[in-house]
Amino acid sequence: MSTIESGEKSYPKDIQDLFHKGFVAIERGSLDYAINMLAICVEKQPDFLQARKFLRAAQIQNFKKKKTNPLTHHITFISNLPLYIKVMVMMKTKKNREALVLVEKLLTKDPFNLNYVAMFANAARATELYEVGIQTLEIVKDQYLQDITLLKLLGDMYVKIGRIKEGRECFEKICELRPKDLAALKAVKDAMAVESMSGDGWNKASSDGGSYRDMIKDPKEAVLLEQQAKAVKTEKDIEALIVQVMTKIELQPEDMNAYRSLARLYVEKKDFEKALQMLGMAHKVNPADAEIERAITLTRSQQFDYDISELKKAGKDEEAANKEMEKRQFLFDELYENVKRYPNDPRLRYEWGLMLYENDHVNEAIPEFQLAQKSPQYRLKALYYLGMCFASKKQFDMAREMFEKAASELNVMNDTKKDIYYALGELADMTGDHAAASEYFKEIYQVDIGYRDVATKVEQSYNKPA
Repeated sequence: MSTIESGEKSYPKDIQDLFHKGFVAIERGSLDYAINMLAICVEKQPDFLQARKFLRAAQIQNFKKKKTNPLTHHITFISNLPLYIKVMVMMKTKKNREALVLVEKLLTKDPFNLNYVAMFANAARATELYEVGIQTLEIVKDQYLQDITLLKLLGDMYVKIGRIKEGRECFEKICELRPKDLAALKAVKDAMAVESMSGDGWNKASSDGGSYRDMIKDPKEAVLLEQQAKAVKTEKDIEALIVQVMTKIELQPEDMNAYRSLARLYVEKKDFEKALQMLGMAHKVNPADAEIERAITLTRSQQFDYDISELKKAGKDEEAANKEMEKRQFLFDELYENVKRYPNDPRLRYEWGLMLYENDHVNEAIPEFQLAQKSPQYRLKALYYLGMCFASKKQFDMAREMFEKAASELNVMNDTKKDIYYALGELADMTGDHAAASEYFKEIYQVDIGYRDVATKVEQSYNKPA
């Protein structure tokens, strides 16, 4: 036999060989090999329904063999997000046949993922392979009986190939779920007209359908809001919120805030690797998002802190000290790379200057603070640290100028002004102007007697010569 018969079509021998290899592999339980053979088969012959049917069966068997839980679909979606976005771009640029091939790779990962199924159906519809799309939608239909997107896709394609009754039933179901959906109402009427049926063919959704959905929806939302509001969340709370945020990412895969929220939830679970994995996926979606990079750095820092704390609890002080050194080196290297990537970011310039100053690289810190002071947000802190840099170099006149300039821009004695006055007091002491030093310390003393050792300094100032 040189061809495989499939309804009206017959396929050449090379396609036949691929199909038989895949079919035999399924019988032997070699599912990965079967999927590989059948995927090549449908790539070469996209309308080969029988091959596609066995491919989907192999994918489903393979998926069910794995240990799954309620999070499996979400985690699989996140980990395959770059490929998903690539297919989206292909479809937007009308490369639908190429998209159809790539979606099969996604369905191999998770044949029940509604996003993948809908994407496959849309690609099939765009290439006018309606029966191919219908076949895949019918396989998962029972799991998504109330999904509007699936019902609409299925209904549209049923109508396209003349299966009007099935199409009408899909649109009727939409009307039950959404009584005010005008497009679905029109589709039902059009289908009824084609069938030449009376109005008895369509039963309106009950008037209380909307309120029933609201009754189901509201308690779930109330629980999630309550879980979000808790200062201390239980493991169950966090898991529920993770599912919620993952669902949001599936619907809006370019929402960077959702990825950051998801990472924070994993940090609460102390699952830092999963948090970093989520942020890594977000970075692939939008490599130019500096906030995601900052979130990655913060999460790594939190992971270091947790590891250090656990080592100390276990009495492993030497290992904890080594981990602290590792953390400092990580933060130093990470900040340096970020400054190179974003040289005009004043926050990074300020933080890099502070890092250099704290590691005794004073000369290198000065130009960073000089750049940071141009930003209103970091100006006062940058001036303060410029003064500290100059003071450490014994350039006391320039140090005083920086401190006084910063102090003149503050009208209240807040924490920043206290730091500046304390620095001015110490500078005055070092240069022998004890009276001026005393005045600076007294200014702080009058509003915050507990600030550093200012109380001792004020008391001692009464015993110093003017």
